[in-house]
Amino acid sequence: MNGLIGKKLGMTQIMAEDGQVVPVTVIEAGPCFVTQVKTQERDGYRAVQLGFSERKKKGTTRPIQGHFEKAGITPQRILREFRVEDTAAYTPGQTVGAGVFSAGQRVSVTGISKGLGFQGVVRRHHFRGGEKTRGQSDRMRAPGSIGASSSPSRVYKGTRMAGHMGNERVTVKNLRVVRVDEERNLLLLEGAVPGHENAFVVIKRA
Repeated sequence: MNGLIGKKLGMTQIMAEDGQVVPVTVIEAGPCFVTQVKTQERDGYRAVQLGFSERKKKGTTRPIQGHFEKAGITPQRILREFRVEDTAAYTPGQTVGAGVFSAGQRVSVTGISKGLGFQGVVRRHHFRGGEKTRGQSDRMRAPGSIGASSSPSRVYKGTRMAGHMGNERVTVKNLRVVRVDEERNLLLLEGAVPGHENAFVVIKRA
């Protein structure tokens, strides 16, 4: 297994063996349940579908309930697939925990970044704004000119302007696994990962 589904619990810091303080993000990585096994003969590729975070049965549609009942587990909130080379080692209903990772490994974490609402160009694109002299009263955080008159007589697509910021799928690569707590299914990753506290993330080997 090269990945897991987890939940971001927050950030803290720990003391390394050499005495340095290391900022870490604590992720609850599991327990994940195997909900389906995809085979080359039946599905055309080999993969394992994992479920994470139990949800109420009454909030789950009948077809999805049948999907989980077939695997012999309760309904799960998040489903993700992970490619594997050999599916023989996995069966529906099996539990996978943080033990698939080890300290020192490098991983990539994918999540939804914090939503920051509608933001101007200074915060969204790091524009420096207009001059603060010569009587300008409302131009200090303005974007300035966005196009010309006769040519091209329009605004180019992709022009950096004010707009919705955050709430996007973001992947942070090459994070080091500092510590693994298999009993509590906790991963301590060096650095920050996208999302707010209690946000769901996907951890994969880099």
